[in-house]
Amino acid sequence: MMWTALLLLGLAVLLLYARRTRRRNEPPLDKGMIPWLGHALEFGKDAAKFLTRMKQKHGDIFTVRAAGQYITVLLDSNCYDAVLSDVVSLDQTGYAQVLMKRIFSLNLPNHNPESEKKRAEMHFQGSALTQLCSSMQNNLQHLVTPSEMGLKVSEWKKDGLFHFCYSLLFKTGYLTVFGAEKNNSAALAEIYEEFRRFDKLLPKLARTTENKEEKQIASSAREKLWKWLTPSRLDRKPERQSWLGNYVQHLQDEGIDAETQRRAMLLQLWVTQGNSGPTAFWVLGYLLTHPEALRAVTEEIQGGKHLRPEEKQKNTPVFDSVLSETLRLTAAALITREVKQDKKICLSNGQEYQLRRGDRLCVFPFISPQMDPQIHQQPEMFQFDRFLNADGTEKKDFFKEGLRVKYPSVPWGTKDNLCPGRQFAISAIKELVFTILTRFDLELCDKNAKLPLVDPTRYGFGILQPAGDLEIRYRIRS
Repeated sequence: MMWTALLLLGLAVLLLYARRTRRRNEPPLDKGMIPWLGHALEFGKDAAKFLTRMKQKHGDIFTVRAAGQYITVLLDSNCYDAVLSDVVSLDQTGYAQVLMKRIFSLNLPNHNPESEKKRAEMHFQGSALTQLCSSMQNNLQHLVTPSEMGLKVSEWKKDGLFHFCYSLLFKTGYLTVFGAEKNNSAALAEIYEEFRRFDKLLPKLARTTENKEEKQIASSAREKLWKWLTPSRLDRKPERQSWLGNYVQHLQDEGIDAETQRRAMLLQLWVTQGNSGPTAFWVLGYLLTHPEALRAVTEEIQGGKHLRPEEKQKNTPVFDSVLSETLRLTAAALITREVKQDKKICLSNGQEYQLRRGDRLCVFPFISPQMDPQIHQQPEMFQFDRFLNADGTEKKDFFKEGLRVKYPSVPWGTKDNLCPGRQFAISAIKELVFTILTRFDLELCDKNAKLPLVDPTRYGFGILQPAGDLEIRYRIRS
């Protein structure tokens, strides 16, 4: 009898969800063919492919059903700022709490993204940023010495480019931001390997699609990383001088216990180190597979050889265009909000739509503006000078249907939601690429090799990662 009652209850819930209809002024509704599940499988398998198909079918705004949740997707980039600036109707904490629990086994009941952002801005901008970048440069130069790399001068070594870039920038960032294991190469390597085991499973953890074995791998990696990231083990500067010290003090002031503090450290490790390494891989990968771009960047670096170290990064329009183009092709975060109350939004063409309380709103800049063929000709192609004017200055003006678009690319978020650590990340990526191109001979093992395809499950989680690797060989120049 009990099983019959549960079955009937389940059917009633399914029927209730299936009955949802589009109200007046709401976006087009596409529930999919499967009750309750809707488009969840297709969304999770390849979000870019699925949402591109939905855009072609419905336009710049539509609502889809996925695992019982109704998600409105907004793809009109000119109205992202106006919509996302409403923090009353649109809440960013609820879904963030869900992901923290699923991915990091972390519960921070008073988590406030706005105060987190302000705290980060204090330590990743201004004079603090200058000190961080100086420390980062010193750490990177230490990591690329022959002794640290286990290389003799002029000795060739083979590696995958993704592993090469990610491991170097992760270790550099870890030493710079977390300040531990400075003289322990073995420990650094172990921390990176555990982080990668965890990072590979992150999309499955977020979607709760991991199998039993994957759940055990993630759990083991988390446990090991938590031990490394115990706040007392980390090199914290006194009196809240560092971002890390300030953050730990904040957790203690909130009454957060020691175990939860360790778990929060892993969240911050991924937030600060999860995207720079993959970005550097794509930058170097595009350069190695596009000789004209590599030649232009190398000439620009050579032209600045006489400058002081702090000046070398400032006037690099060619490299900046390469980085902007790389981010346009690979930055694929989903910006998600919970609709807390019915809300009217206006698209750039003047058309108004109503968002329904209880739904979820998603903005996906990867599709619009970054891969919009009306904004970028041949958007799937890498064009190193796409963000350069004919006179070599930065190109800022891009148009769609005769109107200037606010954002030709949105790798760091929108106006009120900009990543506070973006300048530090850019500096680290630039420093790594410049160091590799000036101190190393680097080449493809196969001269005709092409960049691997992206892993489609990574759409929605920051910078895309490759489904394979690009085999390289390198040596330190004499």
